[in-house]
Amino acid sequence: MIDSPDPDASERRPATLRPQPETSGFQANQPDPQDRMHVKQAANVLELLEYFSRRRRAATLAEISDDLGWPRSSTFNLVGTLAEKGFLYEPRIRGGYYPTPRWLTLSQTIADAEPLPDGVLDLAAEIAEESGETTAIAAPAGVHAIFIHVVESTQAIRYFTQVGDRIPLYASSVGRAILAQYSADERQALYRRIQFERFSDTTLTSIDALEAELRRAAERGYHQSNAEYQTDLAGVSLPLPIGMRRLSIVVAGPVSRCLDRRPQIADLIRRGIRRFSRDLDIPDQS
Repeated sequence: MIDSPDPDASERRPATLRPQPETSGFQANQPDPQDRMHVKQAANVLELLEYFSRRRRAATLAEISDDLGWPRSSTFNLVGTLAEKGFLYEPRIRGGYYPTPRWLTLSQTIADAEPLPDGVLDLAAEIAEESGETTAIAAPAGVHAIFIHVVESTQAIRYFTQVGDRIPLYASSVGRAILAQYSADERQALYRRIQFERFSDTTLTSIDALEAELRRAAERGYHQSNAEYQTDLAGVSLPLPIGMRRLSIVVAGPVSRCLDRRPQIADLIRRGIRRFSRDLDIPDQS
């Protein structure tokens, strides 16, 4: 989103944690029986996951109860809650329950959003200062790229985004810089989950068009966008592989300022990555 500075931003303060009142009837050093029950329920969830990892096929309520030695009522309540919240499903009617891919999606998101090395933060800050535009680091989150670090431009008219915002992988330079780090087989598996929605006249709306753009970006040496997902926004991105994490870095701003500067911005990003490559163990992208 293109935005202007918020005059009240300096007045915002982080929320503070307030002490919770002590539970009536219990001393501070005496555990609440209700808390012990919640801890047991949490342990049961973890035990259930380990059970399915060993079993590797669906299980009925009776099988779960018998195999884990749980009371039938407790098994019914736990499995019912997990199914209601989308963590278990029935592959076949009356065929038992099995974990949904939601566990994997959450685990991948948590892993991808682990704390960034200081060098990445310094890299983003330097590029934002040199380019004068908003600079962000993104990680894969299902069929989206999610921003995990943002350095906002100080210009009056700028690209406004924040940590946690998501953008379709196929409809953004920052997303395609992530896709480029996947193998062809991994991308094809991902494409089956993508609904190619058109957001503007420049949005890529097919697998063939997306793959062609990835090839052009490889020849060009960087990924670029022009109002594909958000109106009047141009962006330049490069892959930022760090260890096992497939991240990307993007510089984005108004089309009027950034569209014709995309090759220069790409060079700026590339030089920045090169300066930090040794500290971050980033492969050479020259």
